[in-house]
Amino acid sequence: MEGQEYLNQISATVRPEKKSGGGGFLSSKFFLVGTIGVVLLVVIMIIGMLLGGGKGGEKNLSFALKLHLDNTSAVIQKYQPNVKSSDLRSSSASLYSVLSNTSRDLTNYITEKYDYKEKNVNKNLVEEATTAKDALENELFKAKINGIMDRIYAHKMAYEIAAFMMEESKLINSTGNATLKESLTTSYNSLKNLYDKFNDFSETK
Repeated sequence: MEGQEYLNQISATVRPEKKSGGGGFLSSKFFLVGTIGVVLLVVIMIIGMLLGGGKGGEKNLSFALKLHLDNTSAVIQKYQPNVKSSDLRSSSASLYSVLSNTSRDLTNYITEKYDYKEKNVNKNLVEEATTAKDALENELFKAKINGIMDRIYAHKMAYEIAAFMMEESKLINSTGNATLKESLTTSYNSLKNLYDKFNDFSETK
């Protein structure tokens, strides 16, 4: 879709200049050749990404999801005891269980296929995951101090769930492994059911 949108943008924004006299045809010819060249280059790049992004794409997506799952699980363990609402704590416990099970299945897969070791994960992936975890913890710490823990916790977990669903959807579309697809689909459906519980949470209920 992105490649097609880019092509549409090119065709919409780049127009040949109309000139009076005999140069108009020549200009149009050069424009046509140039446009075809750009389009072919973009198409080649897209095909290259599709062909070359298979295993590498799956690997990076898997590793990034693994980091996200484990980091968010750690945050839940740390801040769930501070949640006052019993319903919200129950939903949080269910979320923790889903994330833990998904991480277990994903770890088994990437360890077998990619010889996964945390110390060998791309530094950029680790930095991004750590930055996101720190930001989440900071928000929850502020919420705890300001006495609005439940409201912010529910909001942040709803956001995390939406992010997980997006990551899992990408990985489901990227992998050709049936077992991994099944595990991720189960996780996705469980997260989908939990999303409304966090997103619709109200302290007045």
